[in-house]
Amino acid sequence: MRKKDGTNQKKTKTKWRIKIMIIAGTLLGFVALAMLVGSIAQATYFKGKLEQIEPYGQIIDIEEGQMHLYSMGDGEKTIVLLPGMGVGLPSADFSPLMRTLSQNYTVVTVEYFGMGFSSQTEKPRTTENYVEEIRLALKEGGFEAPYVLVPHSISSVFSEYYASKYPEEVEAIISLDGTSTAFYEEMPSYVKYLLPVARFQQSTGTLSLLANITTKKQELLDKGFTQKEISDVIIFGGFTLNKNVLEQIRSTPEYIKDTKDLPFPESVPYFKVISKDTYETPNKQLKITPQEYQHNHLKRIGEHAEYEILEGNHFIYSNNADRILEIVDNVLIKTKQ
Repeated sequence: MRKKDGTNQKKTKTKWRIKIMIIAGTLLGFVALAMLVGSIAQATYFKGKLEQIEPYGQIIDIEEGQMHLYSMGDGEKTIVLLPGMGVGLPSADFSPLMRTLSQNYTVVTVEYFGMGFSSQTEKPRTTENYVEEIRLALKEGGFEAPYVLVPHSISSVFSEYYASKYPEEVEAIISLDGTSTAFYEEMPSYVKYLLPVARFQQSTGTLSLLANITTKKQELLDKGFTQKEISDVIIFGGFTLNKNVLEQIRSTPEYIKDTKDLPFPESVPYFKVISKDTYETPNKQLKITPQEYQHNHLKRIGEHAEYEILEGNHFIYSNNADRILEIVDNVLIKTKQ
């Protein structure tokens, strides 16, 4: 009897193993099928939607590529908006802020290579190349220096480099939750390994689906976006991670390293708008407090640096356009005194 019981137990275990294998195989089959369908949708449906969207502004030939500039207003002073890392369509993302600033100024958004309607480039994504491309695109687009640079996030680093190299071309910098050039460390190795995974997710249509599902359309309408801008942002959100953007992400520490020891010119007014979320939320990647991170940055800029903390997240311009306009006005009034 015991022998028979043992045989039955073995048969039962074998049956369970077979069932588990069948279930696992079925799940893997579903995943593979979903990935195949997603990849086809990404390459056909979503890509088709992307190609139907016309550039908002002018396309500028820059060496072997093209850069997109989008402008509003006709004021005497020129405000240059520079996007943060990984923004799929800066010309739409900045549009509510552009409409507000264009009440008093000429406002132009620069889309770097690999972003928005700009092409990609084979040129290395170095700090110097970013700055020279900004200068050349603005000049070819008919915008004359000096400019008021209004950079978001990593573009604040490029703006500091720009002002240090060409102070006569920069009237002021109003940084929007900009990356600090007073804190440098190498990028964690795991981030570099995650980037190819994210690129793979994009190829399977995962990012396109997430952009559609997670975008809070009514909230964006309340912030001043149009239906078309929201739709375009969603479509571009599924195509953000190209070789130029991935190189920018990987090179972030190098941008800071290139800039951190350059003396910032006292002749260029500097105002930093800091989001309350950034200022108060600890960052596990930083070895200092978020408050130290910000104040060390301001100290690096110099005694003339000013700042203000506003309610909101890292994309601080999305709900503070009116206050940012007031800050720009006040900074430029001071330059006349």
